[in-house]
Amino acid sequence: MKFDSVMIGGGLAGLVCGIRLAEAGQRCAIVSAGQSALHFSSGSLDLLCALPDGTPVETPPTALDALSRLAPAHPYSLMGADVVLAHAQEAERLLARSGLQLTGSYRENHLRITPLGTRRSTWLSPDEIPTLPLNAPLPWKRILVAGIEGFLDFQPHLVASSLEEQGASTETTELTLPALDQLRNNPSEFRAVNIARVLDIEENLALLAEELNQLTQNADVVFMPACIGLEHPDALANLRSRIRCPLLLLPTLPPSVLGMRMHHLLRRRFQQLGGTIMPGDAVLKAEIHDGRITGIYTRNHTDIPLRASNVLLASGSFFSNGLHAGFDAIREPVLGLDVTPAPPRSQWSVPEFFAPQPYLQAGVTTDGALRPTLNGVKLRNLYVAGAVLAGFDPIQQGCGAGVSVITALHAAQHILAQTEDVR
Repeated sequence: MKFDSVMIGGGLAGLVCGIRLAEAGQRCAIVSAGQSALHFSSGSLDLLCALPDGTPVETPPTALDALSRLAPAHPYSLMGADVVLAHAQEAERLLARSGLQLTGSYRENHLRITPLGTRRSTWLSPDEIPTLPLNAPLPWKRILVAGIEGFLDFQPHLVASSLEEQGASTETTELTLPALDQLRNNPSEFRAVNIARVLDIEENLALLAEELNQLTQNADVVFMPACIGLEHPDALANLRSRIRCPLLLLPTLPPSVLGMRMHHLLRRRFQQLGGTIMPGDAVLKAEIHDGRITGIYTRNHTDIPLRASNVLLASGSFFSNGLHAGFDAIREPVLGLDVTPAPPRSQWSVPEFFAPQPYLQAGVTTDGALRPTLNGVKLRNLYVAGAVLAGFDPIQQGCGAGVSVITALHAAQHILAQTEDVR
């Protein structure tokens, strides 16, 4: 099977790169081994929220020079500030073209309200979640936090307590919603995704609206868990049109409706552009000749190789098995690419649970064009993007999603430029 480009990994980086290449007319395929990490995300995307020394970042464009000094191996540092900012702008446009309605700008971070009612800095957020500018007070004075009876992945009292510390007057309630009784009988099935499949049904949505109207007499806004709009994007707008006060959603524990919906929309955009997705498949080995990948063999296609002019590795980090940690070494298991040298095992982590963990900065090393090496030899038609890259801490620096989309677009830019050179 022949393609212009093949993406190994169907998460945020693989989908964004595939969409950009398909928009340019390339015939693309994505080999996806399992669930995307987006299924476990809040639906918000971080660009850069803190420098490696802990300094908070309010305006990412002004922080990139300091990042380069403090972390020269960070993917942003390798690409350069101007390139990062240009790709950030393009990312916002690409996500909008994919049907995602997001609020925020690369120019300045904003705050989102977390599932615990606290504030967290971020780049882009779904427009249905509560957000506010940096350093601003809460814009709502009377907040009703509505949980769902028996739903353990959202605790309205914890949310309300945090909001009260920020100056809001709060009330809590739990929605009864008899339509959910069957799910309640099986706690392992009583999750946000399954709740959304029930609430998205028109008659259940009408009952939810009726119950909310009885509870929101004295509220300026109601917060409830994001259990609406998984398969029916208009469900939330429909519900909002029926209730008396504004309704905003808070992310829940995984699996996340907001993250899954982002994945579904990006995947749909890629397929609408003619892209091929190979779900539940995994790359087993690659043919390499004269510094180029000439064939990719997958578990499902056995002896029939995928052949492509260019390949993107976007297999994720440890969570997605894009990196494996042995007793004394960290390796990239798909192609065996060169990774950052591992220090002694005792230095991979630190005892403080919430402190930056050194192992998170492990990954595949590349040049500024995101080309990796294999046993010291550069592979000319292979690019690397996303969490499998070395040199950054996605948690402490708040840049995981940003690295994924920025490096994906940078790889796509080089692939398209290489295609033009060949022509």
